[in-house]
Amino acid sequence: MTESAVGAVREFKMPDVGEGLTEAEILKWYVQPGDTVTDGQVVCEVETAKAAVELPIPYDGVVRALHVPEGTTVDVGTVIIAVDTGGGTAAGPEPETAPAEPAGTSEPEQPPARQPVLVGYGVATTATRRRPRKGAPAAPADQAPAAPAASAPAASGGQAPAALGAEPNGGAPAGPVTAGRPLAKPPVRKLAKDLGVDLATVVPSGPDGVITREDVHAAVAPPVSPEPDRAADRAPAAAPAPVAYDAARETRVPVKGVRKATAAAMVGSAFTAPHVTEFVTVDVTRTMKLVEELKQDKEFEGLRVSPLLLVAKALLVAIRRHPDINASWDEAAQEIVVKHYVNLGIAAATPRGLIVPNIKDADAKTLPELARSLAELVATAREGKTSPAAMRGGTVTITNVGVFGVDTGTPILNPGESAILAVGAIKPQPWVHKGKVKPRQVTTLALSFDHRLVDGELGSRVLADVAAVLEQPKRLITWA
Repeated sequence: MTESAVGAVREFKMPDVGEGLTEAEILKWYVQPGDTVTDGQVVCEVETAKAAVELPIPYDGVVRALHVPEGTTVDVGTVIIAVDTGGGTAAGPEPETAPAEPAGTSEPEQPPARQPVLVGYGVATTATRRRPRKGAPAAPADQAPAAPAASAPAASGGQAPAALGAEPNGGAPAGPVTAGRPLAKPPVRKLAKDLGVDLATVVPSGPDGVITREDVHAAVAPPVSPEPDRAADRAPAAAPAPVAYDAARETRVPVKGVRKATAAAMVGSAFTAPHVTEFVTVDVTRTMKLVEELKQDKEFEGLRVSPLLLVAKALLVAIRRHPDINASWDEAAQEIVVKHYVNLGIAAATPRGLIVPNIKDADAKTLPELARSLAELVATAREGKTSPAAMRGGTVTITNVGVFGVDTGTPILNPGESAILAVGAIKPQPWVHKGKVKPRQVTTLALSFDHRLVDGELGSRVLADVAAVLEQPKRLITWA
């Protein structure tokens, strides 16, 4: 935030509303120039790579200007709104005019300051010309050298001596220099001496007939027999065809915000953590009966009880029995970090993309508390109000693909987590129960885990425990 020199105009910059975010998109402005704002008032809604959040203004005043239109993505630190805190109006600042000079007075023109420059690179053209060296070819009258121009001999009343071996038009000699001292820089002369090359026999290729290092090397290189030109035999490389785009029947959607961050995170997770996925199909008929009973329980009055609630509790019980699965991989320190708390992530599909907020310390909550936290998490995500803090620090995640009628899948780990459980659709299927084939409520669970820190045995035991709890919900009591 800055204050202007005229009045008290403060400029509000795009803050880092999350941890380490670099940009955000202005979704909607709630104020316009001329509106009065107060400290803490929300002035706009922005979408970051993690969530959509509202930005409050930190002072009182009148909106002077909105620097960023809606739908624009700006970097953190960019000025987005200016507010006059000195009681001014929304009119723009008056242009500054330079004071008129008194008539008949003028200041002497100051010479330009000297600019430092690298040797051989000029910054301005001067009127002075350096006297040509003896034996050097004369530069054309209409060609200025790249270095600061040398003084013209006409200024001293003399003429430049003609260079030996020069062309009539002042060009470089067409053949080896036969008289005079060849032009070459000291390093090139030393190179020629080391290689035993007589500079008088070298054909110069540099400007104004200067011999270069390449000229010296060419003088000692063995002659190369010309190879037949096979360019005609080779087919020319075909230029890449432009991407076909039918504007009438196709729509292009820019990838930004939550979708862009999710895509980057999934690619990084898929190609960083070695994924292993295991599956189990389980009879959850008793769990579905328990869900119906809990809906009638007074402890859950006003709360939504769903199969996902008991799946979450079953996973928490399995983690308590096998705490090593609740860990992360520290690449820098080459360590496995075992977490003694469970921040349970719940994957939620929103219009802006997939987000994974988590329930903090889910392992310490009772079943009614877990139901309440789950309901709040889902409602906030649907409204697009999930804060970046709610999506940080997750340890394991549940994704419920069953709500879309999908049987199962191979979920990708949320970056930094060790495991993710996918829950498939629960539907009646023929099942052998007590020695007879009966219709039962059946679902398929899929557990993906990071094989760097979770081996097959540990992953299998956790998945088997989740299935066992859902098959016999009384284990929620006996195993807890």
